[in-house]
Amino acid sequence: MNQYLAITSRGLENLLAEELNELGAQSVQVVHAGVRFKANQETAYRCCLWTRISSRIIQVLSEFNVRDDMDLYLGAAAINWTNYFSNATRIVVDFNGTNREIRNSQYGAMKVKDAIVDSFTKADLRRPNIDRDRPDLRIHMRLSGEKGVLGLDMAGSGLHQRGYRTEAGRAPLRETHAAALVIKSGWTPEQPLLDPMCGSGTLLIEAAMMAADIAPGLKRKRWGFESIKDFDKDAWLEIHAEASVKARRGIAKVETKFFGFELEHRVLAIARDNAGRAGVRDLINFQQGDATELKAPEGFEAGTVICNPPYGERLGTTPELISLYTELGNRLKLAFAGSTAALYSGSNELLSCIRMRADKQFKLANGALDCVLKTYLITAGGVKKEEGEAEGHIEQKDVAPDFANRLKKNIAKLGKWAKKEGIECYRIYDADLPNYNAAIDRYQDYLIIQEYAAPKTVPEETARRRIMDILRATIQVTGVDNSKVILKVRERQKGKSQYQKLSSAERHMNVSEYGVQLKVNLYDYLDTGLFLDHRITRRKLGEMAAGKDFLNLFAYTGSASVHAAVGGAKSTTTVDMSNTYLTWAQENMELNNQVGEQHQFIQADCLQWLQEVDETFDLIFIDPPTFSNSKRMKQSFDVQRDHMMLLENLKRMLRPEGQIVFSNNKRHFKMDFEALEKLGLEARNISDKTLPMDFARNKQIHNCWVIKHKEA
Repeated sequence: MNQYLAITSRGLENLLAEELNELGAQSVQVVHAGVRFKANQETAYRCCLWTRISSRIIQVLSEFNVRDDMDLYLGAAAINWTNYFSNATRIVVDFNGTNREIRNSQYGAMKVKDAIVDSFTKADLRRPNIDRDRPDLRIHMRLSGEKGVLGLDMAGSGLHQRGYRTEAGRAPLRETHAAALVIKSGWTPEQPLLDPMCGSGTLLIEAAMMAADIAPGLKRKRWGFESIKDFDKDAWLEIHAEASVKARRGIAKVETKFFGFELEHRVLAIARDNAGRAGVRDLINFQQGDATELKAPEGFEAGTVICNPPYGERLGTTPELISLYTELGNRLKLAFAGSTAALYSGSNELLSCIRMRADKQFKLANGALDCVLKTYLITAGGVKKEEGEAEGHIEQKDVAPDFANRLKKNIAKLGKWAKKEGIECYRIYDADLPNYNAAIDRYQDYLIIQEYAAPKTVPEETARRRIMDILRATIQVTGVDNSKVILKVRERQKGKSQYQKLSSAERHMNVSEYGVQLKVNLYDYLDTGLFLDHRITRRKLGEMAAGKDFLNLFAYTGSASVHAAVGGAKSTTTVDMSNTYLTWAQENMELNNQVGEQHQFIQADCLQWLQEVDETFDLIFIDPPTFSNSKRMKQSFDVQRDHMMLLENLKRMLRPEGQIVFSNNKRHFKMDFEALEKLGLEARNISDKTLPMDFARNKQIHNCWVIKHKEA
């Protein structure tokens, strides 16, 4: 008997051990992400052909300590490779794992390869060819700490490659993983099986192959063990023929009903083609359908609903996913009472949107991602049918009721105020409750939820659950379509890091603010192009600017310049370091028909430009960053430390009757009145007068000053 290592995903080791025992393996022992066992040749062939769960089966040739590359070479060189394959065999070395000395898998593979070819040359034989694309035999080296396992890959390529899937939908499950999920779901071939989001059909195809007793490796054309010298061709042909007969007989006997629904025509066609190549096309009823409108098809009674819904890694998809999971849970409770649901996801928080208590759960690894399979016994609880309403509806319980109630009150109060003010963008929630630490802004019929980074004292899982509750409750309270809810994470920002691009959706919209039209981008940046807390400041600048030459420094998207221009400014000069934002500023001006040579746009480091320019202005608005050490700036900037340096330069540019509106977002900013007086300037704090009603809770979100020449 030979020693073998069957490899699988973390969490599936015990399931694989049970399978190998049933296939006749001996001395079965569970190890990390695998199972060790002993078998004769025939049993090893049968395990390769019939395993539904293992991704590779390795014939172990040697185990040795690997402290450094010399140990690795000597351990590999100690094997008499000429006993296992000829020099005509095309080989490749797969190397998995690293340790303190072997830090690169490619280097490790090279050392093993060197030992192998040296074994042939020392025997006066031509060295075997290395073929990474189409090898006859794969050499497998597994390194864990200082323990090395070296052997021959019996299959030659991953055992998940059944041969039926040439195309797949988005984020497809590996066939081996899908088979394990079907088994873990508790489904048996006596029950109907339904996948409401079947994608390329892998879950259903694997289940149908089980019901029909089709060996998962039956369609494979090449096997690594065929290139090993002791290959027993007759034994293999007999095992393969036996499996072929079982498959023909099994398909004829299957009475199980399989149903697959998929929204996209193209993906549904792929699923049908895959099922055809697997030999189970006639067993599965594929239909186009939306999981959020799911109904039990005719013939489905007390069965299993299995599903791998999307769970997304980008937060931008979360609102839509919340809606998807919530509605899927509703449909399950409405149409599948008495059945079992098995849902597999990488997000516990999204699974909580199903609003059912899991009967069982299994933690599994899908590649590097930790996932969970939860099974649910679907009861009729929570289903309420209205009179005359055949479909019924789900009586929803409030999510995060404290937060939801506060949000309702805020919306009722602020909605009337915003309409009266003539504004379409305003804040409806600003971390009002300590456990729900987020800001929510309305932009017409869109909502932006900005999650503030949770303190380190709050566990990550708790923080994730709370933001999920915020999302769900916000959608529930406002009725806003989930596709119009955008989630962003706001951490402490330095300088202009808040301007860094998050995506390239390039979805813009125009909004109205006190009669001024402004372009915003809700998706691509942390901020939208419009600082809502400066709304009153912009209106005030518009009132002050009539007939004056106006300068806007650190201008961002130029919204203050637009208000000044619409307010009748004689000229505007808009200065910012970013060409992207200057272009945006020009577009904002054009939206309001403010074009001409009187409106200048200058790309420059504002600090340097201030020291060099010799123009003067009647009205200057400056809203510098709290701190900046941008590589494009010649020096770092701290608004508390350097504000007098700014004002010294601005005084030189300010006409005798002119005014500076100076604003910043530094909490507890202190104006240096003594230095200001020496400079011949005086300042009036207008922070409270520029704080909008929707930011009333956050009195330190900005401070604002009107500065002018000191009267003689």
